[in-house]
Amino acid sequence: MKEERVDCRGLACPAPVLKVKDLLDRSPVDRITVWVDNPASKENVSRFLTRAGFQVQVQDDAQGFAVIGSRGAEEAGQVFVPKADAESARILVLVGTARLGSGDDVLGAKLMENFLGTLKEMGPALWRLVFLNGGVHLTVEGSPVLDILKNLEKDKVSLLVCGTCLNHFGLLEKKAVGETTNMLDIVTSMQLADRVISLT
Repeated sequence: MKEERVDCRGLACPAPVLKVKDLLDRSPVDRITVWVDNPASKENVSRFLTRAGFQVQVQDDAQGFAVIGSRGAEEAGQVFVPKADAESARILVLVGTARLGSGDDVLGAKLMENFLGTLKEMGPALWRLVFLNGGVHLTVEGSPVLDILKNLEKDKVSLLVCGTCLNHFGLLEKKAVGETTNMLDIVTSMQLADRVISLT
């Protein structure tokens, strides 16, 4: 059994995931232990290892989090990158703000609510929404568009929420919809999308 240990404490997103990906790309590993020092990195590394075919466990201690992944030899190999539905036009909407436009914040918030509520009209072409920077405020408890986003998620629209941004605003524990993600996943999503609509 080949085992690796990686210390990613002190590294900001997406460095921990990139470091683990580089290691797995270079050599098959049966078991890997990754040390991180913040909840966002813990979630990102855990999800990345799960997608790579590992069974994941997390241990907490005074020094941070140990994310432990293990898998059988037959599962070892390149990192799995999920693909979008081939029948979908794969439109990705990048939401970098909680308001649409500038000039009046109240109006901007209402316009954003109207915009998100109208996205369903895209039908199956709407593939993924990515929330970063101020946009992550839309995904947390108390957000006026939370029901809209939950309904989109029920309709199989993927919602990714930047973990570094949530952590920056102190909102990581208040996220109420979507999947916590990292910059590697965001860049990969943009690469896979047929069209990107950016709201920043």
